Amino acid sequence: METFSSIECFVRSAEVGSFAEAARRLSLTPAAVGKSVAKLEARLGVRLFQRSTRSLTLTEAGQLFLSEVGASLTTIQNAVANLASAGGQPAGTLKVSMGTVFGRLYIVPLLGEFLRRFPAISPDWHFDNRQVDLIGQGFDAAIGGGFELPQGVVARRLTPAHRVLVAAADYLDRHAVIQGPEDLADHDGILIRSPQTGRVRSWQLTHRNRQHSPLTLKARMTMSDSEAACATAMQGLGIALVSMPFAVPYLEAGTLRRVLPDWYVDDGNISIYYAEHRLLPGKTRAFVDFIIERFAGQGLAQRFSAV
Repeated sequence: METFSSIECFVRSAEVGSFAEAARRLSLTPAAVGKSVAKLEARLGVRLFQRSTRSLTLTEAGQLFLSEVGASLTTIQNAVANLASAGGQPAGTLKVSMGTVFGRLYIVPLLGEFLRRFPAISPDWHFDNRQVDLIGQGFDAAIGGGFELPQGVVARRLTPAHRVLVAAADYLDRHAVIQGPEDLADHDGILIRSPQTGRVRSWQLTHRNRQHSPLTLKARMTMSDSEAACATAMQGLGIALVSMPFAVPYLEAGTLRRVLPDWYVDDGNISIYYAEHRLLPGKTRAFVDFIIERFAGQGLAQRFSAV
C-alpha cells in the first residue's frame, strides 16, 4: 500500500506540475508528497522529476513511467471505490460542474430524487459558466454546452443548444413589424458577452428550412448572462438572443415572445461530460444515467428545441 500511495503522489504531481498542488488535492502536506515521490524514485533507481525552485518537470524515465501507470492507477482506484461503496450501492463525494442558472433551474430540482435513490453519495456541486479541466481539477462530471472535448473525456448529449430571439410584447408593439432577419438591424439588441473570451460573438441565424442569415442586431447593451438578458428584455428594452433553457420559463409564462419564430441559432448540444474509464466509478455512472433518464422523462430535449 505504501508503494501504491507513492505512485498516486507521483501521478498527481505529474498531472499538475507541483508537489504543493498535488498535496492539496490529496489532502497531504507538500513535504509528505515530495518525500513519498523520493521514496518511489529510490525504489525504482531512477529520477522521475527534474526539480527546481520554480518548476517540476518529468524526466524521460518519468514520462515513460507515467504513460504506463497513469491509466492503471485510475482503474484500480475506481475498482476499490466501487467495492467499498456502502452496501454495494454507489457512494462517495460526487464533484460536478454546471452552469450557474442552468444548474439552478434544471439540475438542482432533481437533487432530492437523486439522493433518495443514492443516499450514500455526497454531492459537491460547483456552479460556474466557464469550462473546467475535468480531469486536472478532479471533477467526476460536468454539464454544459459548447465545450471542447479534450482527450480522455466523453460526452453524452442531453438536449440541443438552440438560441432564440425574444422580446417583450410592449417592445414589439412600439416598433416596426419584423418580417425577416434584415429588419433586425434597426432594432435595439441586448447582446451576450462570452464569459470565456469577454467578446460579443457574431451569430448566424438558421431557418427551419435550413436557410442561413447573419444576425445584425444593433448593440444597445451587453450582458454576460442569459438570465439577465431575459429580465432586461422583459422590461421592453430591446431584443435578446438567449439560450432556450433560459427563455423557456419566460415564453411559457407569456412575459416574452419569440421574434422571428422560424429562425434560431444552432449552438450544438448541451451534454454531460465525464472521464473515459474502462471501469467508471459507480457514483459517476449513477449520476450520468440518472440525469439522462430524467432529462428524457421531462422531455427537455423537445422543450429546448427551437425547431
